Amino acid sequence: MSQSPQNQLSTLPATANYIPKRKGSYSHFFKDRYLYLMVCIPVLFYFVFKYYPMYGIVIAFQDYNMFKGFFGSEWVGLDVFRELFRMKQFWSALGNTLMLSLLDLAVGFPGPIVLAILLNELRTGLFKKISQSLLYLPHFLSWIIISGMLYQILSVKYGLVNHILEWSGIGTIPFLTDPNWWIFTYVASGVWQNIGWGAIIYLAAMAGINSELYEAASVDGAKRFRLIWHVTLPCIRPTIVILFILTIGNILNVGFERVFALSNSLVSENSEVIATFVYQVGIQNAQFSLATAIGLFQSTVALVLLVISNFLAKKLGEDGIW
Repeated sequence: MSQSPQNQLSTLPATANYIPKRKGSYSHFFKDRYLYLMVCIPVLFYFVFKYYPMYGIVIAFQDYNMFKGFFGSEWVGLDVFRELFRMKQFWSALGNTLMLSLLDLAVGFPGPIVLAILLNELRTGLFKKISQSLLYLPHFLSWIIISGMLYQILSVKYGLVNHILEWSGIGTIPFLTDPNWWIFTYVASGVWQNIGWGAIIYLAAMAGINSELYEAASVDGAKRFRLIWHVTLPCIRPTIVILFILTIGNILNVGFERVFALSNSLVSENSEVIATFVYQVGIQNAQFSLATAIGLFQSTVALVLLVISNFLAKKLGEDGIW
């Protein structure tokens, strides 16, 4: 005799009637609470020191008076920018900034790529580790220390390099006082400081290349240079593109410390950049509205260059940064 549907349900195992409880939508926050707490520290840092001070941009549109503050100062619209664009010193600083940045880009950007490839090709483990350590070390030195080293090495009277040049009959070279030689010194010192640290990213990208690609290319008869050209460079190309886009975005952001430490009155025609011009106008002359306008102009141009370079990268088939 067949059982009724109710009796059949009653005979099913207890697990058949079990409905799993839904976890709360915020349970994962409690589970990973320590990770979120660690994330809060950099988020708080950027909010306090990067985003909150952005309210000060309004100074660029005011005849700012520190005693009246943001709300009490008179609004002048774009008058500050008109005054800025009429200043010859600003255009000179802008030209020097572009010149030094483009030279850094032309010489300093491919440098870490070449160095990373050379280090990646080394087979002696101990020599490779020692070379990497020595090449990374300059990145941790401040420009004050580096400038002191350069003055001791390249000085016309007391520098070791000029003593060697004079002894060899070539004659002394004013590396730090001649405007043209100062540009060479500026670019070379920047490459020396950053080339080892920049190579780390490319070495990390090369570590992720599938070794079977090299084996297949070797079977086809590719030698060392062909392996680099047809395997290594194409595999790290996305990394190169992303770093290039970020570099283009910072093309107007020439570091203040580097220029200020290496410059002097004899090379001011080439060493006056936007960063030092802001220091002169904002700190020394207390023209806060003008200094803020310069910074806003610099940030706007950097944003436009970043968007354009990312757009062109996507048009060329790369991923870009967003």
